[in-house]
Amino acid sequence: MELGARKLKILQAVIEAYIQTGEPVGSKALCELLDVSVSFGHFTPAWRAVPVSSATIRNEMASLSELGLLEQPHTSAGRIPTQFGYRLYINELMKPKPLSDEEMRYIDGYLSEYADDPDLLLEKAAEMLAEMTKYAAISTTPTNRDATIQRIQLVQTGPHTAMLVLTTSTGAVKSKLFRTNYLLNSDILRMFSNVLNEKMGSVHLLNVTPDFIKSTAFSIGELSLMMAPVFVALGQACREVLKTNVLLEGRTNLLYLPEYEVDSVKRLLHFLEQRGELAKLIGAQKEKLGVLIGGESNQPEMIDTSVVLVRYSMGRQTRGTLGVIGPTRMDYPKIVSNLQYLAQSVGGMLNEIMDVGV
Repeated sequence: MELGARKLKILQAVIEAYIQTGEPVGSKALCELLDVSVSFGHFTPAWRAVPVSSATIRNEMASLSELGLLEQPHTSAGRIPTQFGYRLYINELMKPKPLSDEEMRYIDGYLSEYADDPDLLLEKAAEMLAEMTKYAAISTTPTNRDATIQRIQLVQTGPHTAMLVLTTSTGAVKSKLFRTNYLLNSDILRMFSNVLNEKMGSVHLLNVTPDFIKSTAFSIGELSLMMAPVFVALGQACREVLKTNVLLEGRTNLLYLPEYEVDSVKRLLHFLEQRGELAKLIGAQKEKLGVLIGGESNQPEMIDTSVVLVRYSMGRQTRGTLGVIGPTRMDYPKIVSNLQYLAQSVGGMLNEIMDVGV
């Protein structure tokens, strides 16, 4: 769709005014905005003064409505953006609002308190996002689909029980308890550990299938009978490390937003509690920055909801996601800037924790 400069400026003005006020924007109010450079709180228009008449603006707004970019909720009301209008704004008109030095220092200082614990760091990053935006926020643990087994340790916890501790090449750690029908001691566990690291060291997690475990067990002969519980624990640990955990914070923030009716927010919260579906939605976004607006998510519960996702990196690869979930009327420029800086900080801290080369 080709729009002239004036239509684009008017569309941008309507969207940014509506984002800040939540009220439909009329031609008279828009004429004042375009005639003089004003501010609504944190809102500073990106456009300059454009000398146009109120009649011209009405005609342009009507044209934008015919194109499906604006809509009129009531006959006598002003215009608000449609999903299509938001999409054009985000793709072509939006300019992220840079964070202040104070905001960046606050984010770094807050997160640095948890910089030695990857899981807690990601949890606190989501909490911070929810507090900053007043929406729901998500973070996902690093994906380990490219990871290999780096080390396997066995630690005795009782006469017949021990803990298998799996460490991957991406720094992920997973432990699983197992039980034997014979007495354990340090010599037996040391022998088991040596066998596992010799046979499984540097193997990709995706390759640790039941068939692979069976063939490995077969290769060690009679010892496989004693090690059967250990192999079961290892298979479980590998499968769990491969799962991407979705952390969700600030869901109750959605209850207090005027954009949602009671029934719609209940349906939205029910959907968000289904972490498997939420993980699929997040996993389908492959870009460094992704924005899903309303129906673009293909989820009926999210028809009035937008999701902004930013991927964080470890080394040279993207490993996880940070995101914000809220109404389609959200301050996209500010939220994108917050997410991008937070993703940069989280990725840097995870690199240090896990000693991932860049």
